[in-house]
Amino acid sequence: MRTKALFSALAFLAVAVSFSACNREEGGGLLGRGGDAEPIVPVFAVNTIAAAQGPIQDFIGLSGDVIASSTVDAFSEAAGRVEQVFVTIGQQVARGQAIATVDPSRPGMTFQLNTVTAPVSGTIVALPAQIGMMINQAVPLARIASGNTLEIRLFVAERFISRMRIGLSAEITLAAWPGYVFQGRIYELSPTIDPISRTMEVRVRVSQPGDRLRAGMFANVRLITERKENVVKIPSSAMITRFGNQYVYVVEQDPESPEFNVARRRSIVPGISVDGMLEVQSGLSPHDEVVARGQTLLEDGVRVNVIERLPPIAARS
Repeated sequence: MRTKALFSALAFLAVAVSFSACNREEGGGLLGRGGDAEPIVPVFAVNTIAAAQGPIQDFIGLSGDVIASSTVDAFSEAAGRVEQVFVTIGQQVARGQAIATVDPSRPGMTFQLNTVTAPVSGTIVALPAQIGMMINQAVPLARIASGNTLEIRLFVAERFISRMRIGLSAEITLAAWPGYVFQGRIYELSPTIDPISRTMEVRVRVSQPGDRLRAGMFANVRLITERKENVVKIPSSAMITRFGNQYVYVVEQDPESPEFNVARRRSIVPGISVDGMLEVQSGLSPHDEVVARGQTLLEDGVRVNVIERLPPIAARS
């Protein structure tokens, strides 16, 4: 009985193998019975963006204080007690105008009040003098900005010093004026480096500040170290780097099936990258449709379905 059961099983297996081989010969298998079904072709969902042409600029971001370009301190000619203060911070004063009086009297000795006057015309930007405080000839009673020109004092790290030069343009923003960008230029570079902080002092002069800037404000500054015109640029995230090669995927029409799109791999030579934008020195043309999201799963020639075309770079900046 056991021998008969084993023989029946072997016979059934032989019939199954013969049927499978016959089915493959007739075009079945993966294509389905009779060969009518087509192979499944994967389609990848992607988002794209058009490569743009325009300027790109590299910069160093710093912050510093807005100060007057020229300040003068007012001192008393005699030591003593401050009796009166006639000015306030922000007040305009003329040369020779009284700022404060100092009483140089001593116990048992009475002297005439000493009147401290403004040595120059300008704006009071600091007022250390307080009524009742004792001062001497080395203590300033007031600091006067003697001009309308404002500047920003910055400190640049040693590693960026080679990129600094007189005339370098700057873009300045302040919390007090959101959305407004002031323009300026570097006009002074310190000849020495601070050995403790390893920084160099740089002064930026603000162009046409109007009445919006005030000495003492805190400013964020972009020093434009390099600017290029008419370059092809794409989002930095669109580039793929593998094994030392840089490339992107560009969406093109499938020449064999025009109703479909395919992704083509393009090797590129990248340039500078600033604020998420990448300069492409070669490998792309303006308006090429570049895959911006979903590119990490692609291979050259695969079909893609464009889910969203992102706004142009110019509209996003």
